[in-house]
Amino acid sequence: MTLRKKTLGRTGLEVTQLGYGSMGLRGPKTWGVRVVSDEAADVFLNAVLDAGVNFLDTSPDYGISEKRIGEFISSRRDEYYLATKCGCVYTQHEDHLEIDHVWKKDVLDRNIETSLKRLRTDHVDILQFHGGDAETLQREGLIDKLLEFRDQGLTRFIGASSSLPNLPGLIDLGVFDTFQIPYSCLAPQHHNLITKAADSGAGIIIRGGIAQGGPDAEIQRPALNDVWRKARLNDVLPAGMERAELILRYTLSHPHCHTTIVGTCDAGHFADNLASVSAGLLPADLYLEIQSRVVTVLA
Repeated sequence: MTLRKKTLGRTGLEVTQLGYGSMGLRGPKTWGVRVVSDEAADVFLNAVLDAGVNFLDTSPDYGISEKRIGEFISSRRDEYYLATKCGCVYTQHEDHLEIDHVWKKDVLDRNIETSLKRLRTDHVDILQFHGGDAETLQREGLIDKLLEFRDQGLTRFIGASSSLPNLPGLIDLGVFDTFQIPYSCLAPQHHNLITKAADSGAGIIIRGGIAQGGPDAEIQRPALNDVWRKARLNDVLPAGMERAELILRYTLSHPHCHTTIVGTCDAGHFADNLASVSAGLLPADLYLEIQSRVVTVLA
């Protein structure tokens, strides 16, 4: 199977539209109920690369995710683009991981040094602010700090992982090569901002692009289930198509979705996602019908 690729904005990177989000590799004593062993993480990360996925997203906030990427697939570093984040202050307690975001230069220095060591690489392809607002990042000199990292070769490009209300101000700065933005047919609030960011030349990384809630989801999202029900999307779900496939293919159908990072550690779910991507974008009439129904519900 050859995965569809798109150019990640001005970066020029040719990324697979199906990317991999590594939060599920965070390990024990963090949060959530599903814990992946080292052995399973090794198998899964290599399977992701074997399938042709070439874009991986991680963060210092994700427990031992960076460490596992470095340990299990750094030998294959030329096969994937790597994005991580900064502004992260984290403390591993005996039974949980405490996370905060602090916008200071010394935090960014510590983040990039630790991340590169964990990831067993001399650079990342994209270093992203994990949140933050334009005023604070400018006041603290942090955008200049990221540009300094870029000039030093520690990162090739700089980005921001953001959402409302801070996203518009970050787009207006005109300095970011990429934006990571939450979006799906059930949570379309950033639809137009994705277009605005792409029009600025930035690459678009969508997160939450297959988030559908339901009884099997690790993180329950009853509000999204309500949107599905109120929009009566079961009425337009094609025969033989699973709900997750419809949601993922809808996300991929946004004209400015360059890649969407899907974070699963379940081999069956990953195979389903590959099949969904292979099936292609949704037919235009179905895409517009879903969009209309959801907009009406959320109005």
